[in-house]
Amino acid sequence: MMALGTLLRKPPLPPGSCRAFWGWLNAVFNKVDHERIRAVGPDRAASEWLLRCGALVRFQGSPKWQQDYNGLPTGPLGKYKIEAINATDSCIMYRGFDYLDGLEHVTDIKLEKCMYIQDECLQRLSETSNLQKSLQQLKIISCGNVTDKGILALHKLTNLEYLYLSDLPGIREKETTFRVLQQALPNLELELDLE
Repeated sequence: MMALGTLLRKPPLPPGSCRAFWGWLNAVFNKVDHERIRAVGPDRAASEWLLRCGALVRFQGSPKWQQDYNGLPTGPLGKYKIEAINATDSCIMYRGFDYLDGLEHVTDIKLEKCMYIQDECLQRLSETSNLQKSLQQLKIISCGNVTDKGILALHKLTNLEYLYLSDLPGIREKETTFRVLQQALPNLELELDLE
């Protein structure tokens, strides 16, 4: 009986192996499928990516947040347009940001507790021409890899009306960063909750 218990006991995992597995899986979830984008349209493909990564989406004309991948609405190609993205606690990362290229109606994005969001992600976001035209509100909260460089990159979001920044320890030059951003975007309402 003792020998059976010894055989069934799992060997301990090497340190960091669980983290490496989840990092690999998150990278798989963020892999862009360009054929899928062509087949179902940019909004549907982006919705699938965001929900797969744990984010929520809201479509134009709907007050309801979509959170169930299997519950995504079906209908004619291009019927449902993403208006808002809530990426709280999601695993979205730079490699998946190509999904944002075809989105033309996104007015609101919330990035909260996104461990893979870094300066390059914010730069990519601000360089997405459709988002430069449509994005009006952006909230970045508790994203530890965001620094002054990432916040300064947001200056290309010329229609941004509201920016909320909170719990971003990587921002070191607060006054300079915000002054430069405010000069680049004079109509921006900037709300800060930073230590």
